Amino acid sequence: MESVIVENLTKTFGNFVAVDNISFSVKKGEIFAFLGPNGAGKTTTIKMLCGIITPTSGKGTVSGFDIIREQAKIKQNIGYMSQKFSLYDDMTIEENLKFFGTIYDVGKDLKKQIEKVLKFVEIEEKKSTLVNSLPQGIKQRLALAAAVLHNPSILFLDEPTSGVDPMMRRKFWGLIYNFAEEGKTIFVTTHYMDEAEYAKRISFIANGKLIALDTPKKLKENFEYNVYQIFYEDYLKLFNQLFHWEKTKEVALFGKKIHLITYKNVTEKEITNFISTLNYSNIIVEKIIPSLEDVFVTRVKKNTTE
Repeated sequence: MESVIVENLTKTFGNFVAVDNISFSVKKGEIFAFLGPNGAGKTTTIKMLCGIITPTSGKGTVSGFDIIREQAKIKQNIGYMSQKFSLYDDMTIEENLKFFGTIYDVGKDLKKQIEKVLKFVEIEEKKSTLVNSLPQGIKQRLALAAAVLHNPSILFLDEPTSGVDPMMRRKFWGLIYNFAEEGKTIFVTTHYMDEAEYAKRISFIANGKLIALDTPKKLKENFEYNVYQIFYEDYLKLFNQLFHWEKTKEVALFGKKIHLITYKNVTEKEITNFISTLNYSNIIVEKIIPSLEDVFVTRVKKNTTE
């Protein structure tokens, strides 16, 4: 059963096409990641699905409700955490949740639900704290608590860990997993590759177009290029020379390691022979399984240049 169904969805602002004729579906209970660079169309898509803005053309349903004709019903039946923190700084954590509980008409169970979500995001001891005094990571957890307060069946998260340190990001994703284990659907946008690995399926979006959709494993297995990892002490100098090599498709730095992406017909021996003409020694070249970042960067650049 699908929680989200999208067909030929398009959104334009004047002459600018923000989302360009995209189609996909999200299964109930699935963690689905929308991965793309800034300006790719992620936030515009999620706002259409949440009933915040109306599509220019195309159609879709969220939890069985039409995204054009039943926007009010969608808003009452989903959880939405926007990219920009949208709670009230001059209120306490508990006061914010009481306010949002009234909007969502949680009713007589509101006190119990507030206690539940505060425990879920592990900030119950801070419930009397004013929001303006909270660090960013705690604010993000509060925003998640507000989004799940009314126990929605589907949760939309728009770059939920933007501006949060790596340790807090891992903690936050642990909370997302706990929510998904209850059978909830998670639709999350991100530009972090490591976060996308948590998803069951990933959709790449660039310039408003969907350019790939599959599981992280299959996206890497079906990559149409070879990826070689190269170790060398003066890696910056070698990187610049590989960048201009005619058989290089893409080249990127991963710490002090070089990832060289080539067409399938380029062999490890050819790479070694080319490097030897540059008078380098003690270089290690090995073929590797592509990372999700290798796949993403290559696909996005290919789409951008075509």
